[in-house]
Amino acid sequence: MRRGERFQHDDPDYPALWQEFEHTRSLVAELNGSYHTPDKICALLSEIWGQERVEVRMFPPFYTAFGKLTKVGKGVFINFGCTFLDQGGITIEDDVFIAPDVKILTEGHPEDPALRHTLVTAPIHIGRNVWIGAGAMILPGVTIGENAIIAAGAVVNRDVPANMIVGGVPARELREIRREEAMKE
Repeated sequence: MRRGERFQHDDPDYPALWQEFEHTRSLVAELNGSYHTPDKICALLSEIWGQERVEVRMFPPFYTAFGKLTKVGKGVFINFGCTFLDQGGITIEDDVFIAPDVKILTEGHPEDPALRHTLVTAPIHIGRNVWIGAGAMILPGVTIGENAIIAAGAVVNRDVPANMIVGGVPARELREIRREEAMKE
């Protein structure tokens, strides 16, 4: 999976992977089941993501099936209802804002119906200080550059340069981010 190769249900490692899915699902159910303090949310996310120390702010519910290939930096905020499918690997750098109902999806299936029961993955990398708007969807293999803004509802299927605002379906470059200093002149 980490190399982006097809992963099939008859793979000899699949039962161990399925056990990890079940463990993660139980942790996600606990996270989403009732109110938790911010420290408890971080502790649960630490176990879900397999990170020693998670320092994020999150408003559950949150959804993931695996979790172990998600790496999240400091100062990240994840709002209600987000879904991370991370079998291809998700990296979120420091100070990223993720609005409600965002989907970060590293997983897909081949177009060929004969192969469709296999899983194909590609990593997603989200740079420092990115803001992802409500309902946006980030598709497999995308890198989002530092400071970029993803407009609400955008479907991002290709890389986004640093300091760029993108929007639409599929997302396209709208303009570079305006700096306050430049606007005062």
